[in-house]
Formats: sequence, structure tokens, C-alpha cells
Amino acid sequence: MRMKQSEHVQKLSALNIVIITVVALWIKTAFVLFLGFDLRIVSAVDIPAMLISPAGSLILLFGFCFYFTKTFKPVLFWISWIVANALLYGDLLYYRFYTDFVTLPILFQFDNVGGLGPSTLELMSPWDLLLFIDLLIIPWLLRKKTDKAAVIQSRQKVWYASTGLILVLVTVGFGLIRSPYLFSASYDRDGLVKAIGPYNYHLYDFALGAVTPLGSTLATKADAQPSEEYLKNKETESTDLFGVAEGRNVVLISMESTQDFVINRKIDDEEITPFLNDLIDDSFYFSNIYDQTAQGKTSDSEFMIDTGLYPLASGSVFVQKPDNTYVSLPNILKKRDYYTSVFHGNERTFWNREDMYDALGYDKFFSERDYIVTEENSVNYGIKDVDFFEQTVEKMEELPQPFFSRLITLTNHFPFLLESEDQLIKQADTKIDVVNRYVTTVRYQDEAIKQFFNDMKEKGLYENTIFVLYGDHYGISEKFEEGVFELTGKEATPVNHVGLQQVPLIIHIPGVKGKEINKNGGEIDIRPTILHLMGIQTDNKVSFGRDLFTRNEDHPVIFRDGSFVTKEFTFNDGVCYSMETGEISTSSCVTYQETARKELKLSDDIIYGDLLRFLE
Repeated sequence: MRMKQSEHVQKLSALNIVIITVVALWIKTAFVLFLGFDLRIVSAVDIPAMLISPAGSLILLFGFCFYFTKTFKPVLFWISWIVANALLYGDLLYYRFYTDFVTLPILFQFDNVGGLGPSTLELMSPWDLLLFIDLLIIPWLLRKKTDKAAVIQSRQKVWYASTGLILVLVTVGFGLIRSPYLFSASYDRDGLVKAIGPYNYHLYDFALGAVTPLGSTLATKADAQPSEEYLKNKETESTDLFGVAEGRNVVLISMESTQDFVINRKIDDEEITPFLNDLIDDSFYFSNIYDQTAQGKTSDSEFMIDTGLYPLASGSVFVQKPDNTYVSLPNILKKRDYYTSVFHGNERTFWNREDMYDALGYDKFFSERDYIVTEENSVNYGIKDVDFFEQTVEKMEELPQPFFSRLITLTNHFPFLLESEDQLIKQADTKIDVVNRYVTTVRYQDEAIKQFFNDMKEKGLYENTIFVLYGDHYGISEKFEEGVFELTGKEATPVNHVGLQQVPLIIHIPGVKGKEINKNGGEIDIRPTILHLMGIQTDNKVSFGRDLFTRNEDHPVIFRDGSFVTKEFTFNDGVCYSMETGEISTSSCVTYQETARKELKLSDDIIYGDLLRFLE
């Protein structure tokens, strides 16, 4: 009888350790949800939902250390602990810069988001050590368990698993009641994590990643008709600028991490972008263009401009769908005898560019191997912009004309490192070091572009070329925006946060008088705008972009997470705000939400189903 009683105590001790660990991780996850992520609390029910949501999945996860075995297995216990903590801390680091959550595709593209290096270290905090304090407590608890092979009874397993499963079902059910579009609009990862918790989110993301590859296999021509019909109804107009750049060379300059707030801004009476400021006076400057990239960042901006489609919500199209058929800008221009090329001083495999550029129809990709790259002329991610442009002009001089070329800069990349001899302006004086350094790398980029323009003039390539300069995506993430608000003197409000997502777009046509255009637009609108200036009709081009010269301002600028901006409203983090007053206006965004959901779904259908093969 004593032996049975002793066994019973030992059996409970193993289960108790699991329960204690689950509770500790539950509390830790709740702290990270509320303090580590910027998940906006929209209503009072968000708080209990966020508190409860991690519990069920943690219970089920740690059950694997005894579900299918007769005894408690410490190895499986530690695997469960590592998985839970890796997901939580990985999300935290990723969110600090990208304001997003890790997805399955991005794990397979880890090198493309910087890997482990200065960027990652910049995002870490000494306080993060507190997240692993249970690593000291759990071994002590395991030593207190006298029988390492303690048996957990079947009824206890059933009780334990049932509790976890019920909590997961309650969490998911409650989330669906609050938001019927919870899973159909799964690109809103903030909303998904807030509703079902980070661990359930990752499970759903894994399942989604396993199913989506079937899209292209099962797709038929009928699946392409909804997208074709929707885009046929898109308005198309012409202006007196139609064809003004017909037949000219086209040079696109992708300005790494460049946000619009640096334009016409000074640090102690010194302009951050003196050359761009002067160029704007003689160009078309679109002052309300928004970054619409997702996890693919620079590759997403390239994809939108070349195809007129939205990027994927998870991962990069460049990596996931290089074998699709695309109606690309290079292919459109090649039909008019243009030679198409890309210049980038990085490895050919970065973001899978080598394969994707073939799919997009580029004739030549000049990558790192085509440049003279030394330790002296490199910083951070590769060759410095000044050297990059100098060597690029020499190569462009040999290209057949007319040519279409994209040039991708590198120096102005997080964490914005630059040697003192290359700093042409002193650092800003804010509380955020990242913002202070950002000013110097933007200034360096500006000087490099100035020298490029001078070289183009010397080589006789300037006059017959249209130049399109655009910021590819934000440089200062939400984690560091406090420094930008200090620099600009603006208040940290949701509306002003959305304003910081603006990137500069400058189209310079030598001999053509420009002007500032303040219509709202996005990177997806750059392609039809270029085609308009080149005199190429866009009626039959499958594209969600709209010509910025004629764009209807009532149409929302749609972001990949389902948020958007219109002339009067912005929908962000599940809340609709007035752009003028900043006040919440719940019902005003409903129609725009439907438009956003529709366009994102249709674009995803085209990409995942490879539907353009049926239309071209």
C-alpha cells in the first residue's frame, strides 16, 4: 500500500512539473504579448482574449512529453520548451524591426532578412535575459522529481489533453465570433496573433504553408476569370503627358530604406538630401506615396513595380514563385525592342534574384561578381553606393539602346553603418541612435546619386533617359519611430505613424517641366505611371496599379496586412481613423475594407494559382 501511495506521489510530480512549466510560459507569453508587441487594444474583450489564447496551445505542446509513451520523457519536455521559447523570442526580435511575425516561408529565407549579425544584435536588449529565467528554475524542478521514469495515468492524460483542446477551441471560436474574416484575412497577422495567440498562429501558418503549393496544380482557366473581370472595370484615362518619354531609356533607382520624411529636411541647417531636393524642383515629385512591401522588402518593391501585383503576405514571391508566368514591365518593353537589365552589388542568390529575373524577362543581371568589390569600398551589406554607381555607368555605356535598367543601392541599410570619412553630415541628435545614424547614410546615398547623374551626363546618356527614383521600403521601423517623431517635431499618433510609411517617388525627364503631385498612391502604381509617360496603353495589362497622374483618390492605397489609406481615412491595426482629426470613425472604412480584401485575394489567387499562364 505504501509503495502504491509513493508511486502516486511520483506520478503526480512529473505532471506537476509540466503544469508549472506551462503556467510559467503562459505568464511569460502574456507579458510579451502586452509589452513586447505593439498589439493595439481596440476593445475591452481584447485583454482577456490575449490572456487566454496561449494557454491551450502550450498545454497541448508540452503534452507530447508523455502522450504517446508510458512514462514522462525529459528529452521531449526540453524539445517542447525549446520550440515554445524559440517561437516566442524569434517573433519578438522579428517584430522589433519588421513590426510583423515570423512565417514559415521566411524561415526558409532567413539569409535574406539578414541572418545573425549587427542587425540582430541591434534589436536585442539586456532585459531579454529575463525571458529565459525559467531555464534556471526548470532543472531544479526536475531534480526534485525522485523518479525520472514516473508513469502518468491514462485518465490524467485525457484530462490534460481535453483541457488544452477545449481552451484552443474556445479561443478560435471566440476569435471567429469577433472577426468572421479572421482566417480568410490571415495576412492581418497582428489580428490573428491577438485573437488566437502566437502558438496557435504558428500552427495555422504551418498548415497554410503546406496547402498553398497545391494552388497552381489545381488551378484552371476559370479561376483566372474573377481577376480578369475585376481589372477590366478599372478606370483608364490619358493626360497630355501620355507618351512624353516615348522611346527613351528608362533608369529605375531603388533607394534602399529611404523614407519621405528626409526630403527637404535639415540637420543644423544642412540638408539631408540636397541633390534630391534640387532634382525635385525639375521633376515630377509624388509626395504621398506609401511603402506597400511585406516580408520580401526590396524584392517586394521590385515585384510590384514590374508586375502590378501585390506581394505575398508571407515570405517573398521572388523565393516562392520564380516559375510563374508574369506580364512584367521588362517583357512589355522588350516587345518594343528595349534591352532590359538589373544592377545590384550583392550576391545573385540573394532573394533568389537570379531565377526570378529570368521569369520577369530581364536580359542581363549584373551582380556582385560583375563588380570590383573590396574591403575598402564595402560596408554593411556590400559595395558602397558611390563605387556601385561609378562602375555601373561604365557598364550602362555598353548597353544596347533603348534600355530599361534597375539600379539597386545598398549603403542605406539597417543598422546604417558608415565610416567617418564617408559621413557628409553629422548625425542627428535624437534619443535613438539608429535614427541618428540613418541621417548619415541617407546623405551618403544622396551624394552617390548626384555623382551618378553627373556621370550619365558625361557619358551622353542623360538627355535621352527617363529617371525613376523611389524609396523601396521603410528604413526606421516602428520600434525606433520615437526618434523620427523627435526629429520631425510630430506627435506619435496612429495617423502620423501611417504618414511615416511614405517613400519618395521622383520621375525626372530631361527637358520636361515637372511639378509636385500630392495624390495618395503606392509602389504598385509606379508601373502604370511609367507606361503612361512612355505612351503605352495599359487597358489589357493585368495590374492592380493605377496611373498616378489620373488615379481616383477615392480608391484606397492597400497594404499587405489589409490596412489602407484614403484621402480622408486610414485603417490601421483594426481601427479606422480620420486623416484630418485622428479621431476614430468605425463605420467609415467598411466599404474600403471590402475593396482591400477583394484585391488582396485576387492578387494572391493570381500568384498562388499561376493564373497569368491562362490569360497570356
